[in-house]
Amino acid sequence: MELSRRRLLQVALLSAGSAALAACGSGSGSGADAKELTLWYWGGGLSDKVVADAVKHFTQTKLKPSVIGGDFKQKLVTTLTGRKFVPDITGVKGEDIASLLVQADRFIDLNTLGADKLASQFVDWKWKQGSTKDGKLIGFPIDIGPTAMYYRPADFEKAGLPSKPEDVAAAMSTWDDYYAAGVKMKQANTGASMVMDIPTIFQMVIGQGTKRFIDESGKFIGDQDHIRNAWDLAIKPIQLGIAAPQAGESDQFTAASRGKSPSLFGAAWRGQDLKNALPDDTGNWRVASMPSGPSNYGGSFLALPKECRNPQLAFQIVTWLLSPENQGRGFTDAALFPSSPAAYTLPALTAPDPYFGGQKTVEVFGEAAQKIPASYEAPADAAVSAPYFDEVLSVWAKGKNPDTAWADAVSKAKEIAERQGVN
Repeated sequence: MELSRRRLLQVALLSAGSAALAACGSGSGSGADAKELTLWYWGGGLSDKVVADAVKHFTQTKLKPSVIGGDFKQKLVTTLTGRKFVPDITGVKGEDIASLLVQADRFIDLNTLGADKLASQFVDWKWKQGSTKDGKLIGFPIDIGPTAMYYRPADFEKAGLPSKPEDVAAAMSTWDDYYAAGVKMKQANTGASMVMDIPTIFQMVIGQGTKRFIDESGKFIGDQDHIRNAWDLAIKPIQLGIAAPQAGESDQFTAASRGKSPSLFGAAWRGQDLKNALPDDTGNWRVASMPSGPSNYGGSFLALPKECRNPQLAFQIVTWLLSPENQGRGFTDAALFPSSPAAYTLPALTAPDPYFGGQKTVEVFGEAAQKIPASYEAPADAAVSAPYFDEVLSVWAKGKNPDTAWADAVSKAKEIAERQGVN
């Protein structure tokens, strides 16, 4: 995983962070005059411990963090619109960044504060997600959601399948290989269903490509081959009879604990979900690379609204919060996978994980993080994509004809796209 390169990145980012902190400590610049700076984030959006340390560290101002509950985006947008009580620093969820990039005039371009000098120290595709078409950086990456396959080696062995992570990755390197393994598992009469979540597969395949539902010119492309291919791959396990009945996530975890669900797809943070849901399953899980390459699911940003009372000091706080060491702590405290590869060699990430049989899962997720393709996400992408997820669920849960469901999804998506001003 190019560890020497990561060490170099770590040194570079540490140097940049040290320079920023030196400026803070000296009391030079406008930071010396800041009496108070406010920080908004949601529960789990940052490490609470790191935030608490930031409050103690930046003695030249009173940093006031607030954990905002409910609909974070709605509260942020309402506050920005009202122009009162606007936070100096705010989190932005990954699913909301596209809609806020078109409102870039509400935020400070972080490149004007020196962010451009740090760009090479973060995964490129994530940096682009927080940038406008004309190169302004609105969102500084907090974390990312590289995906992998979580699986139970004992269940794979019962079906005569490989069980070591490297062997699983090699044997199931494509979706067709993975489905073939699912057929073998079915034939072995283990009582397990290889596929537990059809919509997630659709989402993962979309994320493995460079195009989504709307292109950069504002044209609807949800009826093109790349979306149809994702649809067909999501439907295929239903047709092969290797998909379990539709169930909620808690039911999936319960099925997994009973040997009925041997594999799940998800981002790095889903490992924490497994630990919380199935604490007695320690040692029973492993992580392997995704079939056909990695995707991203989740990950957020920090931004400075135009009303920020001290941009220079606020940016120093942002870069301190997201230094390699503090990103490592964020992974330990809140399962926030670092957006900077410089953190991937830290003990917080390289330590063997007992829950995963002593596996160093960063070796899977770290490699995936640097291979995720960059793709354009339009502000209306989430709304336009919704009918596809609804219809693929109808095929899975209700037995709707796949071709009819596809036609309905495209038709509904086009209607939504037109209402959103998409060509």
